[in-house]
Amino acid sequence: MTQGGTARRTVLGAAVLAAGGGMAGISAGSAAAAPAPPSAGQAAEEAYAADVRHGGGYRDLPVPLVIGHRGASGYRPEHTLGSYQLALDLGADVVEQDLVPTKDGHLVCRHENEIGGTTDVADHPEFVARRTTKSVDGVAITGWFTEDFTLAELKTLRAKERIPAVRQRNTLYDGRWDVPTFEEVLRWADREGKRRGRRVWLHVETKHPTYFRSLGLGLEEPLARLLRRYGRDGRDAPLFLQSFEPSSIQRLSRLVSAPRVVLLSAAGTRPWDFEQAKDPRTVSDLVKPEGLKWIAGFAQGIGPTMDLILPRDASGKLSAPTTLVRDAHARGLVLHPYTARNENTFLPAEYRKGTDPNAYGDAFGAFKAYFEQGIDGIFTDNADTGLLAAEAFRPGRGR
Repeated sequence: MTQGGTARRTVLGAAVLAAGGGMAGISAGSAAAAPAPPSAGQAAEEAYAADVRHGGGYRDLPVPLVIGHRGASGYRPEHTLGSYQLALDLGADVVEQDLVPTKDGHLVCRHENEIGGTTDVADHPEFVARRTTKSVDGVAITGWFTEDFTLAELKTLRAKERIPAVRQRNTLYDGRWDVPTFEEVLRWADREGKRRGRRVWLHVETKHPTYFRSLGLGLEEPLARLLRRYGRDGRDAPLFLQSFEPSSIQRLSRLVSAPRVVLLSAAGTRPWDFEQAKDPRTVSDLVKPEGLKWIAGFAQGIGPTMDLILPRDASGKLSAPTTLVRDAHARGLVLHPYTARNENTFLPAEYRKGTDPNAYGDAFGAFKAYFEQGIDGIFTDNADTGLLAAEAFRPGRGR
């Protein structure tokens, strides 16, 4: 049974009928003899169990796929259970987590290990002395870092909006949620799967893996242990593993069989593990046919910045597409580019509306331009917008 497919709709439809009194037309005598229909909850759990046993792999997901970037970060503070829940409620096909470690080795969900911008740590006098400056992947950063906190200490903090000047409405939810562990997310995904009658797909990134390994806090091994514990380590597991460092994906490929994606930043940049290993290749080399062939040896996809597919000119408008989609598909790789957002400040120039950089522009026009390139999925802060735009490009729908 494929996620989003006919079988899934049939099972869920049966659950709805059962819950809504679909047996009402049966005579009283027949009803007394017939077994009671399953409740909606029972039907959903049975559908979930069937999806776990027989559900397809990533190739059976809808195309183009809509990935909730850090959850529903256009509407809630990112990497909170509230953000993940809303992304799922809005219909995201996959929900993303970024992982960093605590001092005592727990994996928690934060976009960065510096947490001054995403938690209320600055308001805690007991942690004032932990503010420091570190070099992370060659960049000096001042703030508070997850690797200097135990999980118990981190759990005393509350999450807040990362870019309040852009997303002022999100600040309404500051303090509503704490920093979730990845294990909490796995449990949440299992609960939601049983409630909805289908597996919940995740897109999980290892952040700064070389940096953390140098501190004795390697990410891949504890991540693999959690995936095995929760049955998400197989080839058809309902999650993608991703990293900007190819060596992290190579390491994970030796630990679990779940599908893997190499993230690719701007063309002239070099992954930090390449910097440390004195590997001269840049992203420009990795997006060439030979580089893609190398990636295909240990990964199933790439997650390029959208500029590698549709570059922007000096005025910020989209220019002619590159051959990356065609070249990656020729190597059997799926493409999950990042990141589509609704606000003018993030949109290509021709899709901006008015002069307020924080106002919504023509996001549907931008999504259409992206999907026309033949990408397999996209990260977006606004899953509802992305899904509505994607409908026209999914099989069976007119364009």
